[in-house]
Amino acid sequence: MPLETDENYGLAESSSRQEFAAPELPYRPVEPKNYHPAIGVIGCGGISVQHLRAYTAAGYAVVALCNRHDEKAREAQQKFYPNAQVYTDYRELLKRDDIEVVDLTPHPEDRAKMYAEVIEAGKHLLSQKPFVTDLRFGERIAELAEKKGVKLAVNQNGRWAPHFSYMRQAIKAGLLGDILSAHLSVSWNHNWIGGSEYEKMKYLILYDFGIHWFDIVTCFMGAKQPQRVYASTAHTPSQQVKPPLLSQVLIEYEDAQASLTFDADTRYGEQDRTYIAGSKGTIASLGPDLMTQQVTLATPAGLASPVLEGVWFPDGFHGAMAELLCAIEEHREPEHSARNNLRSLALCFAALQSAENHEPVVPGTVHTLVM
Repeated sequence: MPLETDENYGLAESSSRQEFAAPELPYRPVEPKNYHPAIGVIGCGGISVQHLRAYTAAGYAVVALCNRHDEKAREAQQKFYPNAQVYTDYRELLKRDDIEVVDLTPHPEDRAKMYAEVIEAGKHLLSQKPFVTDLRFGERIAELAEKKGVKLAVNQNGRWAPHFSYMRQAIKAGLLGDILSAHLSVSWNHNWIGGSEYEKMKYLILYDFGIHWFDIVTCFMGAKQPQRVYASTAHTPSQQVKPPLLSQVLIEYEDAQASLTFDADTRYGEQDRTYIAGSKGTIASLGPDLMTQQVTLATPAGLASPVLEGVWFPDGFHGAMAELLCAIEEHREPEHSARNNLRSLALCFAALQSAENHEPVVPGTVHTLVM
């Protein structure tokens, strides 16, 4: 069918290329006004480096470091906090009355054994992601924290990646109107996991890596409840590791849709793309990787491209702890509370079950992790 007029296809209204100044939005981590607690870090393995780097830059008072292997804790001590006390038993750290906040970084199965003890000790808690491998257990831990008056947050640090954070704030400010769709795709090379523990995870891409995208799309969609999710995975002919490196997810809402695409065997021309369409505008982010992103906001006023400060690593980790500290100071729930994060996990778990059974799944009906 020939294209007759712009008006017939709505192109006249959508083709404005006029540029305007990008709105100033609070996408950077917000610090507490007068709350500067002593922090204890349990777990000094690989990811903890990003935590400690962010906390050092923010000036946070980490007074204790714990790892079951003494040399790991002492390495972190020497590199980041020379005056911190070193422990090999986390229970000894929890006995300290001066420590009010604990950052818990071990793997999910190890963290699960520690949650109740940290909460019973009266410590506010930032848990590494993914929060739990059983949603019902996560509910019980969230209830225990509420009962004890403890703030429990999950380190979904991607929320404070500059591009994702600006997008979240644009949605909160009503710049996009009602969200109609969100499409996120990542193409990169994940073959580096060869020979590591990660290679044993069947759904590595959807779970360990993809949890950030399940979480951020849940943030973008706000109160909208996903009705069905369909996911699939595949191996590429050229991949060098065991888990499937291709994954895709389709998410249905009553009046919206979302998709996630992960191409983890991309050797050349890597790309990270996010596109959100709303009733009043759209916002997109594009770059070669997670750290380098250009955001473009499109509204009836034209196009705006904010110049964003910071990068996901380590600014995302800064934001996760800063939001917890602000929530403690302001006596409110943190944005990334355990209960809030359980919505993201429910979506993720449903996608894993769908990939396993090759059938659509209703989020919330799958309570345990399929691996």
